[in-house]
Amino acid sequence: MKISQPTQKVCLEKEIYEPLLSLDNKKILELGCGKADITRQIATQGPGRLITATEVDQLQHQKNLLIDDLPNVSFLMAGSESISLDDELFDVVLMFKSFHHVPVELMAKALVEVKRVMKPGALLYISEPIFKGEFNEVLRLFHDEEKVRKAAFDTITQSVESNQFDLVEQIFFNAPVSFDSFEAFEQRIIQVTHTDHQLSPQLQQQVKNQFLKTAGPDGAQFQVPIRVDLLQRPV
Repeated sequence: MKISQPTQKVCLEKEIYEPLLSLDNKKILELGCGKADITRQIATQGPGRLITATEVDQLQHQKNLLIDDLPNVSFLMAGSESISLDDELFDVVLMFKSFHHVPVELMAKALVEVKRVMKPGALLYISEPIFKGEFNEVLRLFHDEEKVRKAAFDTITQSVESNQFDLVEQIFFNAPVSFDSFEAFEQRIIQVTHTDHQLSPQLQQQVKNQFLKTAGPDGAQFQVPIRVDLLQRPV
């Protein structure tokens, strides 16, 4: 087991998962793929990568089904707590900032379900945002995730302490996130289809003011602290 200390390293997440995981010629499950941006990166960066990408947001899933240039990717409507696939299928399971979106009361069940579809010895990569930083100060004004993020980390820790999974490595890094304008932030973060954010005019202005504290002539540049837990299903 290797645990790195929190670091100021700033990098794209692909600089973490690509050298950490051997994804070529593997059967991969991505849980909570969103707009499938990372799905596309993984699918096109190496040979033999067969990916099943799930999403719980029906509107986004329907858009993903229209993607026709990723022949090695299959899209599935499913939540992590109920994966309609056979046992022991996957070499690697990926959760990019999606575990804290699982309802708290279903988090433990989700890890049981994830383990079920993993081959013995398979790896589970979970990255989760840490509740701090300038971007978090903007987000928490209308979408405070402190409790669900803590619950996600607690559930991961419990899965290791109970020997459900082995902890292979824990990594900390800062992910750069940028927005050209507040309008871009609204479109990407506030107007997402998986969560119905209803902001009053007063709250909208408060969020904008907090956002503009970081913004400059070229938009706003944030660094989001991320914790990665690399787990393994025991053989």
